Amino acid sequence: MPVTTRVSLVRKAPGTYETATVELDDPRQGEVTVKLAASGLCHSDDHVATGDVPVGVYPYVGGHEGAGVVTAVGPNTPGYEVGDHVVFSFLPACGHCEPCAQGQSNLCDLGASLLTGARADDPTSFRMSEDGNPVGQQCGISTFSEYTTASVDSVVKISKDVPLKAAALVGCGVPTGWGSAVRSANIKPGATVIVMGIGGIGANALQGAVHAGASTVIAVDPAPFKQEKAKEFGATHAFAGIEEATEYARSITNGQGAHAVIITVGVVQGEHVAQALAAVRKAGTVVLTGLGDVTATGAPIALGDLTLMQKRLQGSLFGESNPRHDIPALLRMYQAGQLKLDELVTREYTLDQVAEAYEDMHAGKNIRGVIVFD
Repeated sequence: MPVTTRVSLVRKAPGTYETATVELDDPRQGEVTVKLAASGLCHSDDHVATGDVPVGVYPYVGGHEGAGVVTAVGPNTPGYEVGDHVVFSFLPACGHCEPCAQGQSNLCDLGASLLTGARADDPTSFRMSEDGNPVGQQCGISTFSEYTTASVDSVVKISKDVPLKAAALVGCGVPTGWGSAVRSANIKPGATVIVMGIGGIGANALQGAVHAGASTVIAVDPAPFKQEKAKEFGATHAFAGIEEATEYARSITNGQGAHAVIITVGVVQGEHVAQALAAVRKAGTVVLTGLGDVTATGAPIALGDLTLMQKRLQGSLFGESNPRHDIPALLRMYQAGQLKLDELVTREYTLDQVAEAYEDMHAGKNIRGVIVFD
């Protein structure tokens, strides 16, 4: 029988997150119910509230970066038991579609259902409801909820000795930023790298650039607070604007420019792509990781520059990471002192403070806000 859970949801877009109580389905075969310990407050959930990312149904419960403890397991669902500690992957991985079979589980075919709010295998079936009406579930998981029921395709078991508040961050922001540098930008030792936008994704792109061996890592953010924080995550230099960063990169590379620019600004616009493309050298790479209005088109880039300088423009989803491998691997790095997670959390919030948390994010006060549940 369904149980109730407190959630933070939006009822329309543009809209504001508010606390509500909804009914939650018991887990079916291939599903588990999880009591959340912590949830990251990623900018993508704000994109849902602003309408930049349209979803299939309202009300819609946010949250796609979280960790917790399994409280119920659906029938005939081997491999999971009550008490397991898990991290949610906002990108499900079925393990048998063509992208999964090629080692690109971040591009799993199940991703087509992420914004419908419904179960992946049945677009008319919703795990959450309010007064008998469907309530959408962000990425099939909705971590802005005290409890949530999700497919095991979206759940990764982790060691019980990893703090769940830190583990929550590797469900989205950490692998997305880290992988944008290590995989999508293909940074080599000695490279000069620029990261545009230092939030929950950009800070981890800095960490990834350092791990890949970049010798010069330049952070770009207009907020002085974030310029200072960038140094904690490996930035060797920090500037308020991309123009200053580009000029500095050229000054130390005989006029060549950066080997790579990673775009992790909060709301991406075409001009950001053009600025990044102008900042990289011949055969340089621009990685576009951030989101804006997903229906927007066009960027004022010089096509001749792209062709004649053999530059590369690369999109990056989840940092090209594979959830079942990379989530545990990043947590091992954290335990070994090789990856900063605790330092990413600027402030903790309650479930009732989600709207306030996003106001703080817009004001440039946070690297990462985190909801901590009782």
